Amino acid sequence: MKILKIENLKKIYGKGESKVVALDNVSFDVEEGEFIAIIGPSGSGKSTLLHMIAGLENPTEGQVYFYDKNIYEMDKKNLTILRRQKIGIIYQFYNLIPTLNVEENILLPLELDRKEIDYKKFDEIIEFLNLTNRKKHLPSELSGGQQQKVAIGRALMINPTIILADEPTGNLDSKSSNEIVQLLKKANQEYHQTIIMITHNLEIAKLANRIIKIEDGKLL
Repeated sequence: MKILKIENLKKIYGKGESKVVALDNVSFDVEEGEFIAIIGPSGSGKSTLLHMIAGLENPTEGQVYFYDKNIYEMDKKNLTILRRQKIGIIYQFYNLIPTLNVEENILLPLELDRKEIDYKKFDEIIEFLNLTNRKKHLPSELSGGQQQKVAIGRALMINPTIILADEPTGNLDSKSSNEIVQLLKKANQEYHQTIIMITHNLEIAKLANRIIKIEDGKLL
């Protein structure tokens, strides 16, 4: 089943001599259960593309359809709800709340939506992440790899339709990077989680089911 349709996305910054074409007519579809890696050098437009898929930034031209619904035609409130309930976003720098412990950070999106918390599922995810003994630790008491695991747990806990991971290993050493990508691969296989991951590392990208290469704003 098709989850996303990205259609002729174009993003232009500036005008005249300062004009930069960050994305140039990018189109592709995403099927349920896919693990896609979007790879390209710094400045290629891959993060801009991910932000547009999440509705965090509007294109100059083109559309993104989420189950045939154009996200750019949604009002701000409904788009925010869509992101909070259907799209799990994992950032390079974790974006954890420093005053909340591991458990509280993972459960935060459900608390914000005032949803009943399935603690059986939480225990399953915390074990899946190998963080059972870190539930009450603050982010400052964790390694970078452990903090990124918390961010993955937060995304998985909402049972999202899709996870968007923006350079999830970009701030980690090679050992932690491999652990994080293996976790995403495992989430794709065991939870049938659809994932789009941005990376500049080809070896990491090879763990995905499909690789999309982008350079100078164009798909190659």
